[in-house]
Amino acid sequence: MNASIKPSKVVVIGGGIFGVSTAVHLARFGVRTVLVNNGPLANGASGRSLAWLNSARKRSDAYHRLRLAGIDRYRTLAVRYPDIPWLRFDGGLTWDADDAANEIAEIFGYERDLGYHAQWLAPEGIAAATPGVDASAVTPQGAIFNPGEGWVDLPSLIGTLVEEFRTLGGEIVTDAGRATVDVESGRARGVITADGMRRDADAVLLAAGGEVPAIVAEAGQHIGDATPVALLVRTKPIRHPLKAVLNTPRVAIRPTPNGGFALDAAWSEEEVSVKPDGSYDVRQSTLEGLLREASRVLEGNPVLEVEDYGVGPKPIPGDGEPVFGELPSISGYFVAFSHSGATLGLIAGELLADEIVTGRRHPLLADFRPERFSASRR
Repeated sequence: MNASIKPSKVVVIGGGIFGVSTAVHLARFGVRTVLVNNGPLANGASGRSLAWLNSARKRSDAYHRLRLAGIDRYRTLAVRYPDIPWLRFDGGLTWDADDAANEIAEIFGYERDLGYHAQWLAPEGIAAATPGVDASAVTPQGAIFNPGEGWVDLPSLIGTLVEEFRTLGGEIVTDAGRATVDVESGRARGVITADGMRRDADAVLLAAGGEVPAIVAEAGQHIGDATPVALLVRTKPIRHPLKAVLNTPRVAIRPTPNGGFALDAAWSEEEVSVKPDGSYDVRQSTLEGLLREASRVLEGNPVLEVEDYGVGPKPIPGDGEPVFGELPSISGYFVAFSHSGATLGLIAGELLADEIVTGRRHPLLADFRPERFSASRR
């Protein structure tokens, strides 16, 4: 921000993990903070995220460092809440298809060189490292087990953070409809909700998931957008030994706090269609296919049943990298837009709140500024 004076009031748009995390950190700074959401909290991507905490496979050095910091904050949280069922660090297991694109050997070498904790396991060696996997489903090239990875149930985390936010005096406005940022003379001046109510602010954070590019476009700003539709299926609870997150060629699986599993897959998302009224059509055959693929890789090949599912936009910036920070030509207008909401949720909120309050741009976010899209469009 141009001004180095701490803002007295900030409005946050978005009740997902980025919005709630930033709001809590702002409240810890003593800033009067209002959180506005278009429905109940966690009604967007945070409510249908696999929420695998990781920095696996290949990515830029800057992105890797940020994700490692994100995982670190979850470890701190786990110490603060040692008995919670919605945050676990039981590792992640990944394998590729048995074809020419299999990169397991290469990825293992890459992760090992980074110092990212990785074990390359033959199928028959997986049971000794982590339980619950049908070894016959693992391709001959083997799998990588990353012991430091984990998962979080984002709605549960959001609920815990909201309790603190309210205790610190934070205000929450739900079911407010689509909010817009009021920009005047090159500054964010506040937020206007769908009912026409205006809330003045010294700074605004836009953390509205897949809506971010469209909302900033209203102010003449451009953020590249590659947001697809995502489908997350949750199964009914069963007794099963799986603890790790599984990332396999045909399905990704993680345990849920109630003893079920959360499932997603790229192929299943491609089968979701959008109706003319904007709602989504999810075929029963797609749900059954996900259950079948999950059963195939789980020890004992259990019968799985759908408890519920979530479908909607999965926020992904145009270049795949996160977008965090102040818009280049509008003072006090900050954005948070990224695919890796779970892994980055706590660290992004911490760093964005610090930037909003101090005006100092944090070096960990240097490669993820929104101005990169303005420059590329020019």
